[in-house]
Amino acid sequence: MTRWATMRLLGGVLAALALAVLALPAAPALAAPQGKVVIAQGVDPTTLDPHLHLETPASNVLLQIYDTLLFRDKDLNLVPWLAESWRSVNPTTWEFTIRKGVKFHNGEDVDAEAVKYSLERIIDPNTKPQRQITFFSLVERVDVVDKHTARVVTKKPFPVLPNNLALLGNIVPPKYFKSSDMAHLAKNPVGSGPYKFVRWNKDEQIVMEANEQWWGGPPKVKMLVFRPIPEHAVRVAALQAGEIDIAVNIPPHLVPIIDKHPKLYVTKAPSVRTIFIPIYTHKFDTTNKLVGPVEHPTKDKRVRQALNLAVNIDEVIKTVLEGQAIRVASPLTPKHFGFDAKMAPYKPDPDAVKKLLTEAGFPNGLDLVLNSPDGRYLKDKEVSEAVAGQLTKAGIRTKVRVYEWTTYLNKYVYVHGADPMYLIGWGNTNWDADGTLFPLFRSNQPLSNFYNADFDGLVEDAKVNTDPKVRLERYAQALKLFRDEAPVIPLYQQMDLYGANKRVGFQALSSEQIVGVWLSLRDGK
Repeated sequence: MTRWATMRLLGGVLAALALAVLALPAAPALAAPQGKVVIAQGVDPTTLDPHLHLETPASNVLLQIYDTLLFRDKDLNLVPWLAESWRSVNPTTWEFTIRKGVKFHNGEDVDAEAVKYSLERIIDPNTKPQRQITFFSLVERVDVVDKHTARVVTKKPFPVLPNNLALLGNIVPPKYFKSSDMAHLAKNPVGSGPYKFVRWNKDEQIVMEANEQWWGGPPKVKMLVFRPIPEHAVRVAALQAGEIDIAVNIPPHLVPIIDKHPKLYVTKAPSVRTIFIPIYTHKFDTTNKLVGPVEHPTKDKRVRQALNLAVNIDEVIKTVLEGQAIRVASPLTPKHFGFDAKMAPYKPDPDAVKKLLTEAGFPNGLDLVLNSPDGRYLKDKEVSEAVAGQLTKAGIRTKVRVYEWTTYLNKYVYVHGADPMYLIGWGNTNWDADGTLFPLFRSNQPLSNFYNADFDGLVEDAKVNTDPKVRLERYAQALKLFRDEAPVIPLYQQMDLYGANKRVGFQALSSEQIVGVWLSLRDGK
């Protein structure tokens, strides 16, 4: 074949290919976001600064606006997020490769400098209050390798760092944060996430709109609105009336009403959250420094053991929660690394209670206060009242004091002022015992009111050890000591119950996250 003939044949083939390509249907453009979804949580966030909280209501709002380096998919697997890949360079260095071309909502670049600023802001002593330092206390610094590569250098091996970076460590725009005061940042979030902040009417609603330039593609829902509705019955009534689309913490006795409603459905999951009552053994100041044993009877281990033996949690689950919870022996669930299946819960024993109280110097019983939120967790006030009733019947006369959520956290829990005991829930979504035992019970941490040198040593070693077998051994030892010292009354693993409008596609997750980009609307309405 001559060169000319070959060229003619090639030209014909190319022309045919071109016609074939033209004949193919155009690739569908990503649909523009449509509609609005209104989500009712029990409480308003205490802040919209992503580094100054440790609470799910704030996290559920802020994960729409900010991105973390890593994330968990619906099956709870670690997946790339702002970091498209990560690796361990050596035992004390983790490297993260940042996605290219990503912008914050204000136009700043998402790059390694932003990662450095964000993570170092969390560990900076000048960042007050340092709510999240307990999850990053081993981070020494962040090095910028190049525009899209950051290395996190730790003081010691830190095997659970990737877990923590899928939960906290939101990446923020440095210029905006450096030029704004703390009060402004607490009310005006700017991130790189799938939704942009619009406004916050305190105790009424938080409004956000879809970020159509989000690196993961535009969300399906155009507007998200978060409303705080503390009363369970009022949330359900709003759901029935069509005023909201998703309601958290549906009381078990109202589930049948939703099930029978033609436009509503119930979705549930065993939660990562456990509900428990920490008991103060030691007093810490507002900088988390040890002051000494508390000036309460609870400084005596025998009193704390008596508290555990005086309650019948199975009865609380049956009568107050109508069976919608799972009894636990510690603040960990079976899904957490470090959970000890051999550890059994305390069993009610009135005779042992009397004996222990007498030995501790309280033969006629004693008086205590149980602090509690109202509306944050499923029937939290009612659970506190039921526990107080059982304690009182056993000779530990207990009064319940109830607080609004923001007041409860900022004026009592966060400043070591909820003594002698208080009800709290902890949703540990780094799925490792470190995410519970360290921040809540290792001394000198923001939420700890317990001191035991042996316990501290065990959880410290488990935190930095890279051998999973050794880590499990350390946690088993720590939990055995923990049960004997009794710095907490473990209650139950929460069953998360949500009510939703059938026009919304939504599935309850064990992580308790409500992820806007995973929501959908029927017919986009």
